[in-house]
Amino acid sequence: MPKRWVNLVKDKAPQGGPAGEHAQLGRAFDAIRAELNVPGAFPTEVLAEAAAAAGAAVLPRRDETAVPFLTIDPPGSMDLDQAMFIERSGKGYRVRYAIADVPAFVAPGGAIDVETRRRGQTLYAPDRRTPLHPDLLGEDAASLLPDRVRPAFVWDMQLDSDGEGTSVDVYRAMVSSKRRLNYLEVQAAADNGSSDECLSLLREVGERRIALERGRGGASLPIPEQVVSMAGDGTYVLALRPPVPAEDWNSQISLLTGMAAAEMMLHAEVGILRTMPDPDHNVILRFRRQARALGVTWPAEMLYGDLLRSLDRNNPKHLALIHDATSLFRGAGYTPFDGGVPELTVHAALAAPYAHVTAPLRRLVDRFGLIVCESICRDTPVPDWVRHALPTLPEIMAASERVANTMERECTDAVEAAAMQHRVGETFRASVIDVTATGGLVQLSDPAILAHADGLSLAGTEAMVELVEADVATRTVRFKVVGGVTAP
Repeated sequence: MPKRWVNLVKDKAPQGGPAGEHAQLGRAFDAIRAELNVPGAFPTEVLAEAAAAAGAAVLPRRDETAVPFLTIDPPGSMDLDQAMFIERSGKGYRVRYAIADVPAFVAPGGAIDVETRRRGQTLYAPDRRTPLHPDLLGEDAASLLPDRVRPAFVWDMQLDSDGEGTSVDVYRAMVSSKRRLNYLEVQAAADNGSSDECLSLLREVGERRIALERGRGGASLPIPEQVVSMAGDGTYVLALRPPVPAEDWNSQISLLTGMAAAEMMLHAEVGILRTMPDPDHNVILRFRRQARALGVTWPAEMLYGDLLRSLDRNNPKHLALIHDATSLFRGAGYTPFDGGVPELTVHAALAAPYAHVTAPLRRLVDRFGLIVCESICRDTPVPDWVRHALPTLPEIMAASERVANTMERECTDAVEAAAMQHRVGETFRASVIDVTATGGLVQLSDPAILAHADGLSLAGTEAMVELVEADVATRTVRFKVVGGVTAP
């Protein structure tokens, strides 16, 4: 499921306010981690094994350090999973996508392997991350940092002029990233015409892949950041930052790789897919009500993927709707197979088979998918330790995703409570999105918040609601109906 990132702007505390940054929210985030039993420091034996592996990994012989790979990540990121290089190839393109070779540092059955199976994935809160691997590996020895020689799985993909893949090979090689960029830098270069050929081709390939996605009936969800800052009077201010197109172009390279991996696995009848059924009809209906509440026109005949692509990322109401569209992407899971092909092979949002192989530093399952694909391409047997692990991965990943999703939801609730706590007693016009036995959900358009309200009776209507509670400690925002209910 797409993640809804919260960016805590580290402003200075107001005069007379608490020292440190966002102390009230920090206490709430600490409480959430405690409630969810989020792992703390790594055990001593894991750190010792990581230190040994960092200096004694079995490295590939193939040398591709002359290829001018570059990375594109959020500012400050150190756990760099992917590096790319794109060039023209006849009328089409050649995309080389280097993925961090985490298996080179993790011995099957060793202390790191056991600990990462316990963690499942890196967990993100607005104030800090809880990594899957010790930082000595995840942010250093295994990370594709600039001007460092690192082992990687290189995906060498040929695309035709439309951006459709025509061939793929996967091999291990030593690589060296030459540039470290962030999304805003890539976007600025595209906007001012200063992009070099690789970045220009990233845009070209990205836009062609988006067109192919549209043609398949697929949908992608560029989630806006929730940006939380503190005003001079000590109140919290909540805003949404729209993603830039460069984030979409970059994402399309990862999706291209995951789709190639899935096709490879299906052909060889061994692997693990990321699958998702179509959204439930009631979920679509509720999302339609949210769209109407935010003033977004959604023609009955328009697919939800086309609606998401049509939204204006600079319109705050449209951004709010994109932010709430994660409800359409629930139900995704992992489908392992070994001999034969599973019944469900498609990820509904992508309208294609798909596998996770591009984030092994941050997601456990990718480590195994990479080994499967490299084995297939090298025409060697998939190792027994990988085959034995495949059936265990869905449960591990599902458990870690429950923690990740709950952390995301609880942190978002805490942030929204902080932003609304000084407005208790105010009234707002809201649209009723859903009704339950205890009240229901209302969508405010300004501020763009989805929250519980008491006294609701009919979904799809509008009402005046009063904010009666905004408690950061309990992560609660609650309204009550105080005005007449009318049809929207």
